[in-house]
Amino acid sequence: MDSSDQDKLLAQAESICQQRNVRLTPQRLEVLRLMAQQHGAISAYDLLDLLRASEPQAKPPTVYRALDFLLEQGFIHRVESTNSYVMCHHIEEHSHTSALFICDRCGQVTERQTEGIEAILQQLAQSANFTLRHSVVEAHGLCEACQEVADCREHGHCHHDHTVPIKNAKPGR
Repeated sequence: MDSSDQDKLLAQAESICQQRNVRLTPQRLEVLRLMAQQHGAISAYDLLDLLRASEPQAKPPTVYRALDFLLEQGFIHRVESTNSYVMCHHIEEHSHTSALFICDRCGQVTERQTEGIEAILQQLAQSANFTLRHSVVEAHGLCEACQEVADCREHGHCHHDHTVPIKNAKPGR
């Protein structure tokens, strides 16, 4: 995310917090800023390492409390399958269902809204006498650039980096 988009997103988060009468502390804002700079999902401990650059005394509970707040406000998503976190690109919509497309090679996470899937999940929940409060759909595969590398048969005679492994690859693929 470029710096002007990042600034807009952070200002929007501050405005939303004021409207909701919740406190976006400097530490929470810094964790959100660090997350906005990421290309894909990031673990809590990697965030802690980044946070220590500006706050050397930061400890794991500091990051986890900030992440809990940001999750509660709908500013980030937890990627359950990789035990990591990613920015939400629809922070103005406090409660929504997202589809997270996770590249098993480079780790990029792309978020898309799921109007049709959300309706189906609501119907399924209702038929199970279940009240749906939050849902995230995770799908693993390869982004366009990584699929190009996976399809390449010119190892050694191309510009691709074939040393990056594909995580969670099924045998024979």
